[in-house]
Amino acid sequence: MAETAKILSPHKKILLPEINAGCSLANMITADNVDRLKEKYPDYSIVCYINSPASVKAKSDIICTSSNAIKIVRNIPNNKIIFLPDRNLGLFVKKNVPEKDIVLWDGFCFTHSKIKKDDALKAKSDHPDALLLVHPECREEVIELADFVGSTKQIIDFVISSPAKEFIIGTEIGILHSLKNLNPEKRFYILSQRMICPEMKKTTLTSVREALLHEKYEINVDENVLEGAQRALMKMLKIG
Repeated sequence: MAETAKILSPHKKILLPEINAGCSLANMITADNVDRLKEKYPDYSIVCYINSPASVKAKSDIICTSSNAIKIVRNIPNNKIIFLPDRNLGLFVKKNVPEKDIVLWDGFCFTHSKIKKDDALKAKSDHPDALLLVHPECREEVIELADFVGSTKQIIDFVISSPAKEFIIGTEIGILHSLKNLNPEKRFYILSQRMICPEMKKTTLTSVREALLHEKYEINVDENVLEGAQRALMKMLKIG
């Protein structure tokens, strides 16, 4: 995401407080993988989830987020799509846009993908009056049990507008802080205590302070990569 910030604002200084804080999902796809996909599927457009390396974005036709993925895939002209790198989000899109031929890359988010149907059933049994809200990076078997599927922002918006008072949250546990602050009169239960992203938790207030004081660590993107990735991102902003 620091690379994405640099791509969108190339003339600004972008700092990443913890240089080793990455993304397990992003690490599952490379630019070489994309080249081989293009050779195998020359007539397909590549839709790339924003949780991916800049080098992969640069070789993609358009970027998407978890909140606009369905809209992006539905509205691009080509009916032949390669969706990467998240297979769970891709499958969710595929079910909502059945008229298109969608090839999925076999990547996944460790935090979301390790949650299974039994976890969701137990949470619903423990909290029978609560609505189950999950992120589309979750497994299909979990999504099928959900009352609502959406991005982090969409989950927050759903809770704010919902008359319900209890919610089971199926995404990274850090969202609970915002949900409780925005909705103090409502109750929240995490779908599983295992929904913790170790990469996200690497960044602390101390590391943010150090980054601001000492301007570390600055993120730069190769000019050739930046140009291609920026083109794909601009297409997303235009359509999405």
